[in-house]
Amino acid sequence: MISRRKISYRVTDSLRHYLYHYGRASNIPLDYDDLSGFIGAIPYEDPDGDETLWLTVFYSPEVMEVLREKLTKVYATLKVGGESTYHEHLVVDRIDLGEFGNSRPFRIKITNQFNDNSDYYYVKVADASRIYGLELEHILSPNRMNYIVNAKTLIESHVAGLPGDVFLGEYLKNEKVNEVRIAKEFVKFNERCFIRLLGDMRSVNYVVDITPDFEEVQYRVRPIDFDQQSYEGKCKIYHSYNFRSNRKITRLSFSSLNRRTIRQYAEEERSQMSNRAAAESIRLKGLLRIMRKEKLAPEEHIKRLVSELNRIHETDIFSGCGTMGELTEKHIYYMLKL
Repeated sequence: MISRRKISYRVTDSLRHYLYHYGRASNIPLDYDDLSGFIGAIPYEDPDGDETLWLTVFYSPEVMEVLREKLTKVYATLKVGGESTYHEHLVVDRIDLGEFGNSRPFRIKITNQFNDNSDYYYVKVADASRIYGLELEHILSPNRMNYIVNAKTLIESHVAGLPGDVFLGEYLKNEKVNEVRIAKEFVKFNERCFIRLLGDMRSVNYVVDITPDFEEVQYRVRPIDFDQQSYEGKCKIYHSYNFRSNRKITRLSFSSLNRRTIRQYAEEERSQMSNRAAAESIRLKGLLRIMRKEKLAPEEHIKRLVSELNRIHETDIFSGCGTMGELTEKHIYYMLKL
């Protein structure tokens, strides 16, 4: 469905000013290129012994000694903020490289020496599309996003949850699964992505957070890849149910819910998003004001999406939009009736 590799867009001065104002900018002692000097790599295997798309990378002792200090400080900054001595009891257990996707992320495993508890974060090349995606998720979704930006480097906290492909391939087989609750959440997830034009939500690009409740189990689908924020020209890219890897959950949704109920849950999500947008109106307006002035997609993508959104909504209000930022702003306001 996505034929070409996404173009990366630089972080402009206007966006950097926004990030600084909202505490997203930080003078961390690490650059993405600092991690590129590894001397070896082996395929990373999951706890079941299966190979993954990640490579565990290795560095010389001298380089690793410097990296350990930087990486633990970055983790403390991400979690605590500002200058901190909380990194002194932390160790870097493993560094993995993801050769997939646009960002070639490094995944850092940090372990607390006091209790052996581990956590992860990601080091990526800063891309404006991804940052806009993170911010819109933070403002409009029920999820809080933790990340910081320094120069050309983006640091993201790990989003906990069962990977979507694992959830659909294994967990969905469980007889105790509440299919209606899963279907409801997927409907709401699809609606959130479409409204704010977040594309490419294949099963590998989201996780499912599973929370036991006093009687039932709650599910929440959370995106973990924001590369395709407001980029593609095809509307179907922004509907997660169109992807082949989501076929199981799409079928489950239409078999567990009738169309009237699906419309009800979609309307519920729009109402909740509208409330979030109102609560963060200054921040949202500030972000979209910057976004609509920037080049975030090829011209042909913009023209096609203008045409398709007009057709889907049976209107012509998108015709005057000349950038993806303008389209995103107009679509959010139109769908949420702001």
